[in-house]
Amino acid sequence: MKNISIAIDGPAAAGKSTIAKRVAAILGFVYIDTGAMYRAFTWAVMQAGLNPEDEAASCTLIGKLKIDLLENGTVLCNGTDVTRAIREPAVSSNVSYIASYKNIRLELVEMQRALAESKSVVMDGRDIGTYVLPNAEVKIYQIASVECRAKRRYKENQEKGIPTTMEEVIADVKKRDYIDSHRDFAPLRQAEDAIPLDTSEMDIDEVVDAVLKIVKEKTGVEGCR
Repeated sequence: MKNISIAIDGPAAAGKSTIAKRVAAILGFVYIDTGAMYRAFTWAVMQAGLNPEDEAASCTLIGKLKIDLLENGTVLCNGTDVTRAIREPAVSSNVSYIASYKNIRLELVEMQRALAESKSVVMDGRDIGTYVLPNAEVKIYQIASVECRAKRRYKENQEKGIPTTMEEVIADVKKRDYIDSHRDFAPLRQAEDAIPLDTSEMDIDEVVDAVLKIVKEKTGVEGCR
């Protein structure tokens, strides 16, 4: 069977990563967390004492970072385990700046495309179906209301012991929506051939089932629960 690519796009905190991981596991595909790659780059910029809002300064790290995504979910940046660090509020509030810089995106996109060429993958992000994998066999645009997304992100932060308030999370979600949709290069938008999926009133299992149904209809592939 030829390799199949599943692209799941959508705004911040829409639950894309959670769904993509489960769908990949069920189908036996590889999950590529593109958001973690941008977060790792953001973390590195901040660790270097640079301002993520300064494009020129941030881009000086291009070619100097090796970002690895391990199968167990661990994220490494130049060999350092940054899995928890990249989910801290400081990184969350700055990652959209880093993701908006064309030269940084170009470098990370090449890494992402290389992974998709070698195996069947489920990849989530902001521009997977429109730019990274425009020929993906399955494209889904996953959305949810701002309030719903903020509640999910707040709960996630609480479970991880990351100190934050609901007001801060709502503000961060709105800020990221604006930056992601207004950036000049590969902005957040729904691909013309993507299937929209509003998950505001759905639980995780319902979303996973909906995605698997779409995958089966598009490719004939189905997995084992």
